[in-house]
Amino acid sequence: MSIQLIDLPFGSDALAPAISAETLSFHHGKHHKAYIDKTNAAIEGTDLADKPLEEIVVAARGSNQGLFNNAAQSWNHGFYWYSLTGESTAPSGDLAAKIDESFGSLDALKERLADAGAGHFASGWVWLAEKDGKLSLEETHDGDTLADSGFNPLLTIDVWEHAYYLDHQNARPAYLKAVIDGHLNWDFAAENLARGSAWTYPA
Repeated sequence: MSIQLIDLPFGSDALAPAISAETLSFHHGKHHKAYIDKTNAAIEGTDLADKPLEEIVVAARGSNQGLFNNAAQSWNHGFYWYSLTGESTAPSGDLAAKIDESFGSLDALKERLADAGAGHFASGWVWLAEKDGKLSLEETHDGDTLADSGFNPLLTIDVWEHAYYLDHQNARPAYLKAVIDGHLNWDFAAENLARGSAWTYPA
């Protein structure tokens, strides 16, 4: 069974103007799809052909950089779509308590997340993650991922230029502010925290 391009969990215009339908059509319909297609082409006829995406990432890390890049990017993008929402949400319960414990307040977390994203050199990802009961901000470069790390990722923001350039040109901070203030899916983060292990890419 091949890896599938998952549907967006929101309407194509649900994130506008922070992320336009045009950006999503390219980002999801072309970039994400290309990573999926290249992953499937690379595993066809191999022992990985019927494996979950997470197992492909683990098997490829350090041994097949091309496959790793495409499999990890496939996973990251799926996780990113679920990290976003068209409806305003807010942390509550255990997640809210851990945010206060680790960052002092939600506003402080948002500020640090925006700073990390704006300061990230070149392409990559900024993550809110959990490990040993503590929350932290983590960064991965290029196609790297937390899917097979010791961290439990809760949310991610894509800081590759194709995530924002059509809408914000080179103003990455404007993209980050719009997403962080209005479109982070805190309910998804709470589900990931409660599960206590990394999200699984939908089959």
